[in-house]
Amino acid sequence: MNIKNQHTRKIIHMDLDAFFCAVEELNNPSLKNKAFAVGGDPKTRGVVSSCSYAARQFSVHSAMPMAQALRLCPSLIVISTNHHRYSEYSKAVMSILENYSALIEKMSIDEAFMDVSDIQLMPGDIARTIQSEIKKKIGLPTSFGVSVNKLVAKIANDYGKKQHKGISYPEQITIVNPGMEKSFLAPLSVGSLWGVGEKTQQELKKIGIHTIGDLASYDQNLLVNRFGKHGVDLFKHANGLDERPVVTSHERKSLSQEVTFTKDIESEVILRKTMLRLCEKLGSHLRHEGLSAYTIKVKYRYKDFSTYTRQITLPEPTNHDMVLLDTGWNLFLKYWNKINAIRLIGIGVSNFSSHYQQLSLWDSFDKKEMQLFKIIDSLKDKYGKDIIIRASDLSDKLSSYDIEEEI
Repeated sequence: MNIKNQHTRKIIHMDLDAFFCAVEELNNPSLKNKAFAVGGDPKTRGVVSSCSYAARQFSVHSAMPMAQALRLCPSLIVISTNHHRYSEYSKAVMSILENYSALIEKMSIDEAFMDVSDIQLMPGDIARTIQSEIKKKIGLPTSFGVSVNKLVAKIANDYGKKQHKGISYPEQITIVNPGMEKSFLAPLSVGSLWGVGEKTQQELKKIGIHTIGDLASYDQNLLVNRFGKHGVDLFKHANGLDERPVVTSHERKSLSQEVTFTKDIESEVILRKTMLRLCEKLGSHLRHEGLSAYTIKVKYRYKDFSTYTRQITLPEPTNHDMVLLDTGWNLFLKYWNKINAIRLIGIGVSNFSSHYQQLSLWDSFDKKEMQLFKIIDSLKDKYGKDIIIRASDLSDKLSSYDIEEEI
């Protein structure tokens, strides 16, 4: 696909407002204007997946332990998640989007990009029409960001929703007109940019960069020296530049990693080490794309080339390496007959969410460990994937002849 000149493109970012809560409210209208949260049972250390705007008045937010949410808002109504229901509503919304453009990039269950460059209408008018149709036909509230590229459209939508006050759904449409990208971004916190996590933000603050405008005016060569190739992207994005097209094939239904061994493997130690490495790559990929996944699938092939897949759906989404490993490995052990050697092993994820919550079943993996993963991700981005090696791998490292190919 040829990328059009940036200022000729019309990109829309659609985000369903408090999606899980909005769906629950449709199915139970008595919840309207009440403080409620969708998520796990507080007795089993569940977390908040989504919360109503009335609940947010009490500082309740997603990813918060449900028990803490109840302390902040004792009258909070807790509702269990219903992912099948949410999936059906999501499909209905995406179907409406497809009536307006063939270029739809679904980012998660509740958000998508659209390229409406070929429609002879103002993009803001298109967004209003879609917003109205979704509300009328499905009953769900939506917010939209409109700009000449994906980066600014997404940030515009996030910005517009943050300006909303009160207990109603935002239902915002925020438009950044062509040529205004840099000036719109300039006063915003540098943490608003894609690819700027907490660690990167702290590093930028050390060199006096607090706003996106600060970053846009910084010397690009100095950024590259400090952040490697990521510095180039930081500079471009701060200046409102983003050439990435809306690509329908990029709609991720699944992500996976797998290896085929040149020798059939019987050793549990080698198999688990291999799966660990696959999970590290998979987790890093998820975190880079701002995704987490509900469904984990393992794939394995015996020496006779018979191939099997098994999957499990978690109560909360994850992008945590060790959660992926523990779940995938236990699933594999449950079905591996241990008589036949393994020729191929792999792990994949699907059923994505753009809103990460730490899975309560693995509650011991706290925020510090997730921050460590982010640091490791950034080091690998800058210096290559082999810059970090686990201590256990130094004494028992798989040699190159063990693995035939990696996908």
